[in-house]
Amino acid sequence: MLQNGHDVIILDNLCNSKRSVLPVIERLGGKHPTFVEGDIRNEALITEILHDHAIDTVIHFAGLKAVGESVARPLEYYDNNVNGTLRLVSAMRAANVKNLIFSSSATVYGDQPKIPYVESFPTGTPQSPYGKSKLMVEQILTDLQKAQPEWSIALLRYFNPVGAHPSGDMGEDPQGIPNNLMPYIAQVAVGRRESLAVFG
Repeated sequence: MLQNGHDVIILDNLCNSKRSVLPVIERLGGKHPTFVEGDIRNEALITEILHDHAIDTVIHFAGLKAVGESVARPLEYYDNNVNGTLRLVSAMRAANVKNLIFSSSATVYGDQPKIPYVESFPTGTPQSPYGKSKLMVEQILTDLQKAQPEWSIALLRYFNPVGAHPSGDMGEDPQGIPNNLMPYIAQVAVGRRESLAVFG
């Protein structure tokens, strides 16, 4: 987005990211992103950001995303993912910003009898609070768009997205213990881990 001339404002509470990535984003994007440290549940802060900048679209990636952790800490997931989205769209509505891209999850499909999953599958019964929180948000946003058709809302249902910038200077680098295989592979590739054990 920065390379295409867009102004980017990042709101992040840094619970699963690092401030040190900002200079890398600027170097790779050729432009400095505006960074605000804050929480998606802080509606007053979001309102201030929306009023201080000429924002026309919000890309909402501010979700907790570890399935196992969500089972151990369900209230944190519902508070951040569902309540946070409600605070965000309330601030957006007040600022008349009605374009939203929401980072959902393929977990909203639940267990389907057929593989591979396809977009036309109905949503099912997610097995974790993480998946349930994503489905709840999808339902809220669908209801919002039906009630107010001027809203343009896209729901992105990822499975296990992985990747990095072509330079290799930026990619998935989670805080703490990774929740999938790819960060471990990347850590071995850059020399942060000596090896990767494969069992089976």
